[in-house]
Amino acid sequence: MKKFFLASLLGSTIAMCTAAMAADDLKTLEAAAKAEGAVNSVGMPNDWANWAGTWKDLSDKYGLKHIDTDMSSAQEIAKFAAEKDNASADIGDVGAAFGPIAVKQGVVQPYKPSTWDQIPAWAKDKDGNWALAYTGTIAFVVNKKLLHGSEVPTKWADLKTGKYKVSIGDVSTAAQAANGVLAAALANGGDEKNLKPALDLFADIAKQGRLSMSNPVIGAMEKGEIEVGVVWDFNGLSYKAKMANPDDYVVLIPSDGSVISGYTTIINKYAKNPNAAKLTREYIFSDAGQINLAKGNARPIRAEHITLPEDVKAKLLPNEQYKKVTPIKDADAWEKTSKALPQKWQEEVIINMQ
Repeated sequence: MKKFFLASLLGSTIAMCTAAMAADDLKTLEAAAKAEGAVNSVGMPNDWANWAGTWKDLSDKYGLKHIDTDMSSAQEIAKFAAEKDNASADIGDVGAAFGPIAVKQGVVQPYKPSTWDQIPAWAKDKDGNWALAYTGTIAFVVNKKLLHGSEVPTKWADLKTGKYKVSIGDVSTAAQAANGVLAAALANGGDEKNLKPALDLFADIAKQGRLSMSNPVIGAMEKGEIEVGVVWDFNGLSYKAKMANPDDYVVLIPSDGSVISGYTTIINKYAKNPNAAKLTREYIFSDAGQINLAKGNARPIRAEHITLPEDVKAKLLPNEQYKKVTPIKDADAWEKTSKALPQKWQEEVIINMQ
């Protein structure tokens, strides 16, 4: 009993010391970031995932000035590499597949936020070079008014028999469209190496004359061109919220399976404001930072560990819709398969267009 008591006492003492050290480290980081006074980002514009809320909080709490230059994931990594002698960017936000690429190219530096243990293993680099702050899961966005008598599709299998047109976008340029194909494959017994089940599904839809060439973007939705769109959940929810009649639209995760991915911050190895960049990541993974993302319709990676305000929770899909979602398990295989996808799409799907 005495040994147990001493062990418990020692354990609690170590835990308190660790917590105190972490608090001291954060205070040191905050002081260093305040001294730098600014954080410059790429690919983190105000109107994406409510980054505006995060930049405002960082300004109000720590006095950090901010500017952003919007660009693609590949452009961000190229910019970090090209400007290593005079970096203009401190932090960027890239698609999940680009985190490991940035590490391979040696343009990032690590930082593990204090909530690190609450980030799933599949969603982070073990050394802290990247970690998904919010997820994207392939969903359907459906205009109920344009279904031509069909029921609202709730799974991939439903797409085979509906009378509506299906819009997935350009698989050769859009990561959303490529991930849509992967989601359909996963739901039908395929995987990162085998997209045939998805190609067969979309070829069947094309043969019926129901594969739309319209990209599932908000402009096309506003024009009434999208009947069923295959999109990231946060895009679908954002589009729906901006419609004149949002109740005409349904956003849902297909119940027979989907793919979950997301976006990660990368901190520039050559950043002029490295502490401000690290504090930015720390804040993004805090409860307040995660709630900010949810306000922008993005599903925070720590969703199961935080209590969202009811009005914010209402912006997201319920947790139960995500029961059959699958993260990418073989990133190397997916990289190869996704590169080959555009040609296969032309040869096996587009050829069937009526």
